[in-house]
Amino acid sequence: MRILMVSMNSIHFQRWTNQLKDSGHDVFWFDIADGAKVPSLSWVKTYRGWKHKLPNIKGRYFIKNKLPKLYRTLENDTAKAFERVLLEVKPDVVHSFVLYISCTPILRVMQKHKNLKWIYSSWGSDLYHFKNSPKYKKDILRILPRLNYLFTDCQRDVKLAKELGFKGKVLGTFPGGGGYDFSLSDKFIKTPVLERTVILIKGYQGRSGRAIEVLKALELLVAELYKYKIVVFGADTEVVTYLATNIHLQKLDITVLAKTQFLPHEVVLELMGKARIYIGNSDSDGMPNTLLEAVIQGAFPIQSNPGGATEDVITQNKNGLRIQDCRDIEDIKQQIKTALENVKLIENAFNYNQKVIKPKLEIDIIRTLVLKAYQSIDNRY
Repeated sequence: MRILMVSMNSIHFQRWTNQLKDSGHDVFWFDIADGAKVPSLSWVKTYRGWKHKLPNIKGRYFIKNKLPKLYRTLENDTAKAFERVLLEVKPDVVHSFVLYISCTPILRVMQKHKNLKWIYSSWGSDLYHFKNSPKYKKDILRILPRLNYLFTDCQRDVKLAKELGFKGKVLGTFPGGGGYDFSLSDKFIKTPVLERTVILIKGYQGRSGRAIEVLKALELLVAELYKYKIVVFGADTEVVTYLATNIHLQKLDITVLAKTQFLPHEVVLELMGKARIYIGNSDSDGMPNTLLEAVIQGAFPIQSNPGGATEDVITQNKNGLRIQDCRDIEDIKQQIKTALENVKLIENAFNYNQKVIKPKLEIDIIRTLVLKAYQSIDNRY
């Protein structure tokens, strides 16, 4: 089958696409952001260099920031560029990743080629957050009925897509970046788990992250945290500032890894393998990759549950704890306190996640299921 991917570059897109390597499918990629070359996808026929009418023009960034209307006239139309690629590749199916990035710009082309099969992968906040924006919801309601197939990273978004107009076939719910190679990650798992002393916190704030609410909850537990080393990674500017100015939290052993510091995936896995507790808090995420990484590395997960997304993985008081309201500081405090005080819960969750949840996330198992899903597509034009 000839598959034309439409996506911006990301580590998750790379990992997903590499599941198709040596699968017998012919894979093409229209880089909708027209970014740099991606060595890990060198086996994919990639379409880049389509965006700028004058690719060598000087002062591009100045024009973009100061004269946005002029800048837009210097760019080629995305839909027209995509259609040229479409006609050249003659794919059996088009696969778009993230609706507002990779579906909306090409909708008019896909409506024109109405018999061409179209897959959409919903990731993270893609539907759950943007359905609340009138502008984006208008696009969602136009696009979903045209789509033929759907991948999601959580069951919540299957239900949501159907409510918003999707009438096609659900190909499955899988991690957005595919499965995990345990031969690379197991070496970072520190055991026994009760000897771990790190509390790892995802430091996102911004649009959807709610790390500051977690830090406010920690303020209420300072006396119980002296024996722990707290690591905040991926910290946004607001989080860095909050920690730098908070006299209560400064009494604790806290390491801050700012978002501006690029952390290789291997380093994140190493942090997870040392962590006793992992805390992630968001108001609209889907199935967080960091939650899955906490599970496979043996960190006890405390994770927000927007719209029920993380119920797919976390069973309350069994293999983790769910934050039901990402803004409820008292509730977050109580979840953390439960984990701090209940060593049996930590130990049992570690064993359950390692034996029951983790095997389902193994790279070859997920790849086999994903390839089976692709093979189920009716690719007759």
